[in-house]
Amino acid sequence: MTRRATSPPSPEKILPEGEGVGDLAARYGCGPVKFTGAEDALYERRLVFDHVVDPKDAGPREQFEAVAAAIRDVLSQRWVRTQQEYDRANPKQVYYLSMEFLIGRSLANNITNLMLSPVVDAAARDRGLKLAELLEQEPDAGLGNGGLGRLAACFIESLATMGIPAVGYGLRYDYGIFRQEIRNGSQVEHPDHWLSRPDPWEVVRPNEMVEVPLGSKFESHGGMISVDRGQAMNLLGIPYDRPVVGYGGRTINTLRLWQAATPDVFDFGEFSGGDFFGAVADRVLAETVSRVLYPDDSTPRGRSLRFIQEYFLVSCSLADIVSRFLRRGNDWPALADKVAVQLNDTHPAMAVAELMRILLDRAKLGWDEAWDVTVRTLAYTNHTLLPEALEKWPVELFESLLPRQLEIIFEINRRFLDTVRAAHPDDEAKVSRMSLIEEAPARQVRMANLAIVGTHSTNGVAAIHSELLRTKTVADLAAMFPERFSNKTNGVTPRRWLLLANPDLAKLLTEVVGDGWVTDLSQLKQIVPHADDAAFLDDFLAAKRAAKVRFVDWIKARDGVALDPDSIFDTQIKRIHEYKRQLLNVLQIVVSYNRLRANPSLEVPPRTFLFAGKAAPAYHLAKLIVKLINDVGTVVNNDSNLRGKLRVEFLPNYSVTLAERLIPASDVSEQISTAGYEASGTSNMKFMMNGALTIGTRDGATIEIAEEAGEENLFLFGLTAEQVAGSRGWYDPRWHYEHEEETRRALDLIFSGHFNRGEAGLFDPIRDALLDQGDYYMHLADLTSYASAQSRVSELYADPKRWGRKAILNVARSGKFSSDRTIAEYAESIWGATPCPLD
Repeated sequence: MTRRATSPPSPEKILPEGEGVGDLAARYGCGPVKFTGAEDALYERRLVFDHVVDPKDAGPREQFEAVAAAIRDVLSQRWVRTQQEYDRANPKQVYYLSMEFLIGRSLANNITNLMLSPVVDAAARDRGLKLAELLEQEPDAGLGNGGLGRLAACFIESLATMGIPAVGYGLRYDYGIFRQEIRNGSQVEHPDHWLSRPDPWEVVRPNEMVEVPLGSKFESHGGMISVDRGQAMNLLGIPYDRPVVGYGGRTINTLRLWQAATPDVFDFGEFSGGDFFGAVADRVLAETVSRVLYPDDSTPRGRSLRFIQEYFLVSCSLADIVSRFLRRGNDWPALADKVAVQLNDTHPAMAVAELMRILLDRAKLGWDEAWDVTVRTLAYTNHTLLPEALEKWPVELFESLLPRQLEIIFEINRRFLDTVRAAHPDDEAKVSRMSLIEEAPARQVRMANLAIVGTHSTNGVAAIHSELLRTKTVADLAAMFPERFSNKTNGVTPRRWLLLANPDLAKLLTEVVGDGWVTDLSQLKQIVPHADDAAFLDDFLAAKRAAKVRFVDWIKARDGVALDPDSIFDTQIKRIHEYKRQLLNVLQIVVSYNRLRANPSLEVPPRTFLFAGKAAPAYHLAKLIVKLINDVGTVVNNDSNLRGKLRVEFLPNYSVTLAERLIPASDVSEQISTAGYEASGTSNMKFMMNGALTIGTRDGATIEIAEEAGEENLFLFGLTAEQVAGSRGWYDPRWHYEHEEETRRALDLIFSGHFNRGEAGLFDPIRDALLDQGDYYMHLADLTSYASAQSRVSELYADPKRWGRKAILNVARSGKFSSDRTIAEYAESIWGATPCPLD
């Protein structure tokens, strides 16, 4: 095997001879600061002046905050220069609105993207710092839940790396989705107060706060909260900025997060009268808007809060966008030429009505001109095919809180339906389906319809998803606006998910193809010829085992779980949901368990099934699936006849940090959703570029992964989306129970109480869902095919060379799934945005 002389970035490559970090900062425009100098050492200065502590007495948390603040000092002037250049050049700028940004931890990522790893490592050694311990002090930012938020984080990183002017807008939640604990096998939710300690990355901008008017006022009477529709109130949106560091540190964009407050923070009269809560009620209620990610919307109060959250994000962000636009000397009609707003799912769809309000009431444009500007400025990404996930908000909520926006929505709908009726004069059913207003059983605004009608672009996030969206989910609207619909297959950033997460593999790839792959993942195709090179294969398998050992050590320290790195790590990490089919996985595990019980001498490679993911607190069946996984694991893991052959572990509190360690260590990637239900997936891409082999259905982006890697290098099984849809009218899960012996034995064992002794009937709701309520997500239809595919996994893993070759080819052909490619497609065909290079 011939390897290139290039290697991962070294201090010599980053810093020419004789230069220090201060000189690097000066070359990047960050000012004459130093990180390692005795006099001006930022780390020591931060400890002394921020924490008033002698550096030798600092604890790990203080050390983390000091290092993070020092890194922020290094990038801060470049951050300022980036914004100054955007103001000077006045380019078209992208604004990405998302209710979630699952950014994870920032310190290691920022060090990597600033290319300062060698310098920081050396500085840590000089000071006797335990860098690994220090990095563990940073909490995952509680700004997202799953794939939607992680995608947004990858996108804003790619925008910065590619030098495209952009701002991400979200909410600064005090509490994340929740911290998950597993107690007696069941999920228990705890508050995720990720901001309990200072966040060294954020910069509050009180001088740039904006007002958010609401049509009703919240009041407190005797400790009870009520809504007074006769009065209006204003919230304040206070911006907190975080740096988004592009790889190489040349462009540093901004993630702006809004925190809610109120201008009237204290009513002295109420306080003097003894109503102590009432005196600060406005403040408390206002701050609730940004208190928690995804409040429980199973109650009217929860839905109202969610509604206000979404409008708060939209109102604050559009006000800020307009301010930037006008500050640069632009005129209102040019808005669409200078601004591209991307709506990440339906959550920010109120932007259509809000931007129309701004253009009509503030800019004083006529309706037709305002509508033209609005449509050309806004674009919409759809992330779901599930009807229940296409948001609808009661007209009543709009009437009480946003009456002007409701007037605008009604007028948009009137004009739109006139056009529909002109095209289809005798089809009122079509008119009803396409209307922005659902009339029955209760009047609601269809936010997906509003987003499609009020934007110039609607895209899906994988080829199959975009096709089903266009032909099934919103077929009437797609037929009316065919030019607006496109596909933009998702991607993930290779900086965090390969360069940072998997250093051994990253080093090997760089030795062979150079470091250009870090910003052009397609260059990994150059390792295809090495798939048959014995030396490269050995090094590749060694890198995989190193990742597994790192994960084993980390999870032992975190959770006390002892895993065998020589077993197959078979991993499913996703939000717990019936359509993602963690239940199918556990059914197959029970099938394997039954096989081994019947034949303990059966020769199979040792297998460790790893699950992680959170179930929504009100989603009772999903929480029961978590309980089933844990109960099966308890029995299987304690069966002395199976030790060394089968193990099941549910890893609590899934996070970006857990994923960064688990994905590089995994051998098998579980992508087993019911075909036609997963929009795209992004974990499938991360697994692929880290050398895991996919076992999955033909769904989401897994179809495109198979096209790139070759179906022979995956383990595909099960019904297609067409077969799922076509069998709806006649599918009978009981047929599989009655005719497939392994299926019947697995279900009988589960429902006999074998795994839940002392909790009789615990899993009856799962039995009802599978056998009595029609098995909507067709677990039993795919179980036999899935078990057969798992047998093929075991057979192949027994041959390390064949396994390794397929894994190498997956890595080599993962280039399509870089978020850089996705962003380039958005920039060219949706936004019309180009890089704005800085010197």
